[in-house]
Amino acid sequence: MQQPACINLGTMWAWALWMLPLLCKFSLAVLPAKPENISCILYYKQNFTCTWSPEVEASYTWYEVKRFSHEDQNHDSCNSESEKGASCSFPDTTNIGNYDIQVEARNADGIIASDVTHWNLDDIIKIEPPNISSVKPIWGIKRMVQIKWKRPSLAPMSSALNYMLRFRTVNSAHWMEVNFTKEDLNSEQTYNLTGLQASAEYVVALQCAAKESQLWSGWSQEKMGTTEEEAPLRPDLWRVLRPAKADGRRPVELLWKKAKGAPVLEKTLGYNIWYFPENNTNFTVTRNTTEQQLELSLEDKTYWVSVISYNSFGESPVATLRIPAIDEKSFQCIVAMQTCLTQDQLVVEWESSISEVDSWMVEWFPDLDAEPSSFSWESVSQARNWTIQQDKLKPFCCYNISVYPMLQDRVGQPYSIQAYVKEGIPSTGPVAKAENIGVKTVTITWKEIPKEQRNGFISNYTIFYQAEDGKEFSKTVNSSILQYGLESLTRRTSYAVQVMASTSAGGTNGTRINFKTLSISVFEICLITSLVGGSLLILIILTVAYGLKKPIKLKHLCWPDVPNPAKSSIATWHEDDFKDKLNLNDFDNSLNTEEDRILKPCSAPKDFIDKLVVNFENFLEEVSTEESGKAQENTLGGEKNEYVTSPYRPYYSRGESFVEPPISTEVPSRKSQHLCSGMLEGTFSEAEEQLPCSAQNLEPDHLCEEGAPNPYLKNSMITREFLMSEELPDQTKREV
Repeated sequence: MQQPACINLGTMWAWALWMLPLLCKFSLAVLPAKPENISCILYYKQNFTCTWSPEVEASYTWYEVKRFSHEDQNHDSCNSESEKGASCSFPDTTNIGNYDIQVEARNADGIIASDVTHWNLDDIIKIEPPNISSVKPIWGIKRMVQIKWKRPSLAPMSSALNYMLRFRTVNSAHWMEVNFTKEDLNSEQTYNLTGLQASAEYVVALQCAAKESQLWSGWSQEKMGTTEEEAPLRPDLWRVLRPAKADGRRPVELLWKKAKGAPVLEKTLGYNIWYFPENNTNFTVTRNTTEQQLELSLEDKTYWVSVISYNSFGESPVATLRIPAIDEKSFQCIVAMQTCLTQDQLVVEWESSISEVDSWMVEWFPDLDAEPSSFSWESVSQARNWTIQQDKLKPFCCYNISVYPMLQDRVGQPYSIQAYVKEGIPSTGPVAKAENIGVKTVTITWKEIPKEQRNGFISNYTIFYQAEDGKEFSKTVNSSILQYGLESLTRRTSYAVQVMASTSAGGTNGTRINFKTLSISVFEICLITSLVGGSLLILIILTVAYGLKKPIKLKHLCWPDVPNPAKSSIATWHEDDFKDKLNLNDFDNSLNTEEDRILKPCSAPKDFIDKLVVNFENFLEEVSTEESGKAQENTLGGEKNEYVTSPYRPYYSRGESFVEPPISTEVPSRKSQHLCSGMLEGTFSEAEEQLPCSAQNLEPDHLCEEGAPNPYLKNSMITREFLMSEELPDQTKREV
């Protein structure tokens, strides 16, 4: 009978639900890692230890190390836990036979075993290091020390031991090694280390191993010893050439030191120096000193210098150096040089164009503003690079490094370069100054920072400038520029400026300075001045041209005509006998003193105006033409005239308008002034006699009453001038 499909489906679901927990548990199980890289060591008479990896498990793990001996077919094991590390030791072990080793790892999820490894105990035996008792030289044997030690107690007595000896000098970090074997089983062991430097202190250490074993013991404690002293090595010799003096002699600083690689403890009692001109040993000069430098004053010739050092054991080989003549030209072969910094060293490398040159002298000293007090130098052979430890140079200090090529006895031209072992920011900033301040431009200048304050190579300068209450701007220039012109500034504005000097480590700002742009530039002032001056020049040119074209108008414009009072006869006295009273011979043309030049006023009677009644028209008719001609001749004759100012009678010409004549700067002498007074007295009397008769001939309209003076005469006839030429006295005489 066939079962319903619904029953089969329910059964399948029941099986699935029952199998699901089993499948989940199986899929979530995590076995420990399989032990690998098993390593075993037999510590002689101590234990047998095995290690493996991994050292750390994700969950708690138990380890079991199973050991099987082929000789006695014994099985044993040791247990360990993951918390104690991946290692296990067997306490009791013989040093014979072979072992098979297998490691099992077990946790809550299961067990896993490593592969079986095979071990020969003679190959994996490890013993204790030896104990060095002394390191001493042997008297009479040069450059050797003898090392003494005790044989390890925990070492196979039936087996010879292999030894490894390492040694170095005290001032060196490089170890040298020597291997040897000792077959004897004595407790005291010795070894003679030869080929060392004299008077040098060495550090030695020793380790050993069983003859068949591949495992070395640890290193023993280090021990120091010194080789026997002997005569010093050949010193290194160098010179510093100074400029020649006025007398032609040249100062030379001679320098020497211990040879490169010479022992630190090498003792020197003194130095012998001698020098002589080339090809002339008769002029040899010998000196002795305990210092390592000597100042020489040599002529302009070529010299040879020799130096030896000595101590109680003898003298060193001779070191010689050739000093070239002043006019000698040295060869040049270095074409390029560069420096680079490693982790703790400064390396200098160079290229040479002459392959035969294989010796060099490297010279270095701090680059300071003052002359360096000392030089450092070192010889280089069979190389084209030089290395120095950074801790031997000062940080933040620039060094001048020069390399001299040396070909046999000749020294070539040096190649120099500068370097820092460590750079920092400058100690101080540049000192800036504003120059050539204009309307919209200014030039900012600054000085270089002193060398001892730079702390590195100056890579660039940055100029920061900011207007008052404005935005800050900056300009960057390279280190060779020490000034910069700022443009597009604002007229009549205050600015603040500072300059920053930068190295590879950073920058330092200098002091802040302030300036104010101009309101008007010099160019604008010159332009305005030029325009005004040009306008005036054009006006002058036009005026001159106008004057040349129309000189009369220009003359009347600049110098208007002034009537000549000498040509006027309007004020001529009525009576002709007035001339007879003029005695011109009494005039003296010479002016004796400055006081005589002063014109003294002539007093007139109080009733002068009342008595003087003259008709203007009759007065002009009665003037004699002869008198007018003489006056005109005297005025226009081209002779030197003299003027006498009178308060009574000016001259007028007929038909000319009256113009008050100017007062002359030339006055007659004191005699003329006295004459004027006499003339006035006579004139007064004549006027009194003539007035009645003249009044009878005049019409009633022209009569002037005695009590009413003529207003014209009163205002116009205030002064009179007599124009007299040099011939005037003679003419007067002829008339008289």
